[in-house]
Parts: sequence; C-alpha cells; structure tokens
Amino acid sequence: MTEESPEPKIEETSVEETNVEETTESEKFDVIYCCLRCGTTVPNTELARLPEIKCICGFRVFTKMRAPIVKTVKAL
Repeated sequence: MTEESPEPKIEETSVEETNVEETTESEKFDVIYCCLRCGTTVPNTELARLPEIKCICGFRVFTKMRAPIVKTVKAL
C-alpha cells in the first residue's frame, strides 16, 4: 500500500543550445558599416579581423549604417 511518488524529472539543457542563442543575439546587434565610395556593407567583426580598415575597393572611409528599428518617444 505504499504509494511511490514519481521523482520529478529534471530536464537538462545542452551547452550547444545556449551557445546558439548567444550567437544569434550578438548577430542581431552587429554594427554594419558602409563604404562611402562603392557602398559595400561590411560587419564590424569582419573589419576587426583585418590588419587595416580598408574596403575591397581600397577606400578607407566608412559610414555607420542606421538600425532598421524605429524608436518612438512619448512627448512630455
């Protein structure tokens, strides 16, 4: 007559799943630059890998692209 209570099952999350979520979040907010001469878009991570900041066309002036998110602010 002893009733055995089922033990609660503990779900384990794998490390791979958390790493995938972290990388997608960082990719969402990656800064993107645009070459002023040719208009080529380059992410910040790619520019950081290069020894000098230079576009494929040879130009060294980049502009920061605006985020596609529009922010609205309530007036006071």
